[in-house]
Amino acid sequence: MTDWMTPDRPYAIAHRGASAYAPEGSLEAYEKAARLGADFWEVDIRRAACGTLVACHDATLPDGRAVAQLTADELSQAARDLGVSAVPLASVLALAVARQAGIYADIKDPVAAIPVMQALIAQGIDRAILGTFDPRAVAALAAVDCPYPRAALVPPGVDPFEHAQGADIIHLCWERLERPQDQLTPDFFARARDRGQSIVLWHEEDPVRMADLRHLPVLGICSDRPELVHPFRARALGPLEIVCHRGATEFAPENTAEAAICAFAAGFDVVELDVQSLSDGTLAVIHDPTFDRTTDGRGAVNWATSETCAHLDAGGWYSGHFSGEKVPGFADILDIAAAYDGQLYVELKSADPAAVIAAVRERDAMHRCFFWAFDHDRLVALRHAAPDARIMIRRQDLPDLKTALTTLSPAIIEYTHTEDFSEFPRCRAAGVRPMVAYMGRDTEIFDQILAAAPDLANLHFPFLFRDHIQARFQP
Repeated sequence: MTDWMTPDRPYAIAHRGASAYAPEGSLEAYEKAARLGADFWEVDIRRAACGTLVACHDATLPDGRAVAQLTADELSQAARDLGVSAVPLASVLALAVARQAGIYADIKDPVAAIPVMQALIAQGIDRAILGTFDPRAVAALAAVDCPYPRAALVPPGVDPFEHAQGADIIHLCWERLERPQDQLTPDFFARARDRGQSIVLWHEEDPVRMADLRHLPVLGICSDRPELVHPFRARALGPLEIVCHRGATEFAPENTAEAAICAFAAGFDVVELDVQSLSDGTLAVIHDPTFDRTTDGRGAVNWATSETCAHLDAGGWYSGHFSGEKVPGFADILDIAAAYDGQLYVELKSADPAAVIAAVRERDAMHRCFFWAFDHDRLVALRHAAPDARIMIRRQDLPDLKTALTTLSPAIIEYTHTEDFSEFPRCRAAGVRPMVAYMGRDTEIFDQILAAAPDLANLHFPFLFRDHIQARFQP
């Protein structure tokens, strides 16, 4: 068996690419999977009527036509017309070679098994796994002395060892079970080891279940969110905490649930969000005072109600994949932060300070949040509403550090990258954490931030910053 079959930790396998953030099976999804740290790309493969291999999950298109009855050209045109993905496998493999990704082939048509193997060999791809639900395809690959490991995809309700006879890998498709991790006992792994078989796990997107899985002796874990398999931890390299400005805007629309989930799933510490009060007294997460830029709505946010927001599309402006994404309520983001044990930097735009504090206290989340507002009077009101609130002060708004340290008893002082980082020790001596805010992508400024060693860095491009850190400090 090849050396790469014994990794130090489970491989992150992007299920149909990073399909939480782009159309499943699209080149965009695979490109995003590479950015999000996926080791392997799971690719569903079918054969068109002309023999061309295509990355396509379903046997039929949304209009009912069978993929196997269309030529590659017909399929490509139909997919464009219907807004679905059906990419030639050759294009996916070429991108995988360029991005140094392994291929986890889920062969949907048994007759495509040998052609898929041949396509991988022709592209010079060494790290590949050939999987299928059909035992006949596993046997066909074995009969031609396939150089790649073969995986048997195991549905719920069948004996995995019986179903995977003759396969190198048992791929458990148990994502719909309530607690599938409970079946992964030491005896189960011992039996697989005795049979010389590795284990690959279902696509998992729940952070609690993933925490139970990522330390198991498995070959890989699939996920629509490959960043969740092994989240980045900046604190492993020092005390720095990374704040994602409006969430993970490199992968999802700003100030949405998906942007918050992506940031936390990727391992970042804090999500910055903007909170507005609606006319019915509820709180919505949106940056601008109007809906115009980031939704399909128009007019002032303050005039709207939560019912109005429920009918707005907050994702279509970003990409078609996010069409239908909603304007989240503040409570929605508080719940996401709790699910991922993350923190929030809450910027009050028009939000009523008392309502914000009430929402935070209702979810016992004061320890998760710190607060700021452009409107100083709003911050004063917040301090009166919550003497225990962690308030952030911007250094640029005050004439000297002494004044900053005594204004509203701040927990954090934010600096721009052009301000005096030599003040950081005085901040810490006063029990205040220094934070640097930088909304750009200049790696020289990234280096300045790293050299200054603030407690927090508030970034609009946290993934670029992560990539820069990994390139500098990790082998």
